[in-house]
Amino acid sequence: MDSLHLDIDGTISTIAPRDQPALMAGLARQAALSKGYTLRSFFRMLTVYEALVHLNAFFPDLLEQVRRGPDSGCRVAGIDRLVLGKTVEMIGFPGEPRLEIYRTFTGRDGNQEVPIKDYQVAMLLDTPLCLGRLQHVIFGDLVDVFKFKTVFSLFEIVDGIGWALGFHGTPRQCQIRR
Repeated sequence: MDSLHLDIDGTISTIAPRDQPALMAGLARQAALSKGYTLRSFFRMLTVYEALVHLNAFFPDLLEQVRRGPDSGCRVAGIDRLVLGKTVEMIGFPGEPRLEIYRTFTGRDGNQEVPIKDYQVAMLLDTPLCLGRLQHVIFGDLVDVFKFKTVFSLFEIVDGIGWALGFHGTPRQCQIRR
């Protein structure tokens, strides 16, 4: 499969910033991250390819938080990287079994998972970002979790990170209207 390369300056290899047809076609292509890619690189990509902002209702507020944040030094002690992963989970035995497939976005400190939901997005901007493995959980058995190498499409990266970060703080879309 022909893959895209996401660069730290926010550009995507082989796709010009204003080439919307190529960008939309590229959403299904496998994507790889450059060495040194950070959460800030991800948000740079959203500013270079403005059409990506329309994929998630949380992006305008998140981009505003990024614009208001510092230009550098946005790291949290105890988190050495952010990891986008996939999980396939078999649920519902005994009873009606079902299969759930979802993406996760967490912090890591060595091999230890660190929740990031309590941190503002601007606090994590300069944290390295990497693509994790696919985790296969069978009927809630967290002892025998299988982990596999996997690939991520550009859409999975954009949507997975956007969805996870959309619940940091209180986004406008989640506030109760009175």
